[in-house]
Amino acid sequence: MGFFDFLTEEIAIDLGTANTLIIHNDKVVVDSPSIVARDRMTGKIIAVGKEASMMQGKTHENIKTIRPLKDGVIADFDASEKMINMFIKGIPALKKRFFQPTLKMVICIPSGITEVEMRAVKESAERVNGKEVYLIHEPMAAAIGIGLDIMQPKGNMIVDIGGGTTEIAVIALGGIVCDKSVKIAGDVFTNDIIYYMRTQHNLYVGETTAENIKIAIGAATEDLEIPPEEMSVQGRDLLTGKPKQVQISYREIAKALDKSILRIEDAVMETLSQTPPELAADIYNTGIYLAGGGSMLRGLDKRISQKTDLPVYIAEDPLRAVVRGTGIALKNLEKYKPILIK
Repeated sequence: MGFFDFLTEEIAIDLGTANTLIIHNDKVVVDSPSIVARDRMTGKIIAVGKEASMMQGKTHENIKTIRPLKDGVIADFDASEKMINMFIKGIPALKKRFFQPTLKMVICIPSGITEVEMRAVKESAERVNGKEVYLIHEPMAAAIGIGLDIMQPKGNMIVDIGGGTTEIAVIALGGIVCDKSVKIAGDVFTNDIIYYMRTQHNLYVGETTAENIKIAIGAATEDLEIPPEEMSVQGRDLLTGKPKQVQISYREIAKALDKSILRIEDAVMETLSQTPPELAADIYNTGIYLAGGGSMLRGLDKRISQKTDLPVYIAEDPLRAVVRGTGIALKNLEKYKPILIK
């Protein structure tokens, strides 16, 4: 095997609805939006990642931007494959290679995924030269990335709020004891903001703008200790058709997101109510861990904490917790083999 080792590269992929991250040699080498732009005439992919995301909402009829993953699963097989392929080819260390190395991969998948969807991910990976492909459940990867020892007979609760799905899981002994996957996450928050701007301000804003609002002043409660400043938002006035600008505050965004956050709270409560008593006792002591981009919503940790009466911790660098965990699983394959799906 010695000689072939040198032909094999190991990569860990977090294939997310909103962002795709890849780790190679313990470094995050790809961190890009999961979006591709395709030329309608030729069918060629003209841009991926950041470049394609700048085009979103600004295209003419010859260019179409596609988000190949929806709700955490592959919706457009062809586009997702090309996207993964272009990301892998763009890894600096692999660019220098004379020929394409075979890849050993660990890829992260949502826990509520079906067999068919799982196969789609595997086939995509094999098509881009993956020889050994392992899959890992998202909450597991998040737990490892946060730094929890998931093999212990101790219960830990993870809430991973991504772009397409929110994954809630109680983990013990290297397995998921109870989990819930709800399709309310970052994308829904963004659409809530679009809808709110439309109904309350008669202002039509695009997805990119709504996403920027969410990041700049998004909040889960109306009483924040350190409130962000007001923000000016530009869009199209629905009444006059003219471009216009309005000032909005974080309180309005908290109102806009309230219903969706309620549903995430309910899912957390439901998962807690299904937790075996011994693990519930552990969780009383360890609390709840938040990961994923959605966990960065101001005041969300406090809100979940008030609802559950448990301490809530946000992972450091929550956007990368999952891919970090996937990378650790890849490095210690022998230790984590039991929890990976071959």
